[in-house]
Amino acid sequence: MVGPNDFKDPTLARGLIESIQKLAPEHATLMEVCGTHTVAIARNGIRSLMPEGCRLASGPGCPVCVTSNHDIDAVIALARVPGVILTTFGDMTRVPGSTSSLLKEQAAGRDVRIVYSPLDALAIAKENPERQVVFVGVGFETTTPLIAIAIKRAKAMGLANFSVFAAHKNMPNAMDVLMRDPNLKVDALILPGHVSTIIGMEPWRFLAEKYGIPGVITGFEPLDVLEGIAMIMRQLHEGRAEIENAYTRGVMPQGNPVALAAIDEVFETCTATWRGLGPIEGSGYRIREEFAQFDALRRFEPEIEPTQEPKGCRCGDVLRGIMAPNECPLFRRVCTPENPVGPCMVSSEGSCAAYFRYY
Repeated sequence: MVGPNDFKDPTLARGLIESIQKLAPEHATLMEVCGTHTVAIARNGIRSLMPEGCRLASGPGCPVCVTSNHDIDAVIALARVPGVILTTFGDMTRVPGSTSSLLKEQAAGRDVRIVYSPLDALAIAKENPERQVVFVGVGFETTTPLIAIAIKRAKAMGLANFSVFAAHKNMPNAMDVLMRDPNLKVDALILPGHVSTIIGMEPWRFLAEKYGIPGVITGFEPLDVLEGIAMIMRQLHEGRAEIENAYTRGVMPQGNPVALAAIDEVFETCTATWRGLGPIEGSGYRIREEFAQFDALRRFEPEIEPTQEPKGCRCGDVLRGIMAPNECPLFRRVCTPENPVGPCMVSSEGSCAAYFRYY
């Protein structure tokens, strides 16, 4: 396993690359399903190290990117509610909805503020008791516990002016749908380290048992990614399909029981709509009835405009791994980081943004 003192070891890197080259099958498609892996692969030139006939494809690993247009429109509608301070992570401000974006709403005079933690939003609510503060909760299992704790803290503090727009998603159910996509041929998966620190290894085992697809959980340093790919190549070479953990310094087999308990206390699973994948049963989180007063949609019931998908945008196909970003006709011609048509060009973890910057 790659240790903390090995991240820049050129000898280890060469050994892993040689192992990948030696063990690789004639043809194979490996999909990474974490936005941080997408960026690490692009930034470090790992795609160019793959043997001929072996391909790395990006999947639905960017939480901003998989947020549906309807959910973006709902956030924009909340920003338009009189007296609301809308707080959000920075990437969300530039994602285009059907006719607007949070950045445009801010320019039009709406009170939209970038925060770095849901606890920042709690502080804003405490400092502005006469205003309603809404936090935009977007993310996978990695960020969901933080929002759960923020909601619990708001209840303990008696903050009546704090609420959350909950658009959190869980990854395994989406992967179950993706693996059934007839247009996608995936031979193995580079599984997300961040998500796995929360959920552990068990929720991924169905990929090997049900679909016969090998998967390796790995970290985010270049050697982490190379080690994960080498372990996958060994499984393919030996005809095995197992879920393995190359990120033992961060991922325990059982995950993080405290974080999982916080999620379960505040949220329940529900059907969520993913960009590119559509509605997926059990793949989302909604706020439980016991905490309903902190659900922004229930509190304000904003009028959400009819959803319009961006014309010509192929983000959905990119997120499903059936199209590389540079195969989209809008890529670099119309859609750029300065003028994004879809969210994959907005987020720092988006596949299109990574391709634009590094290829």
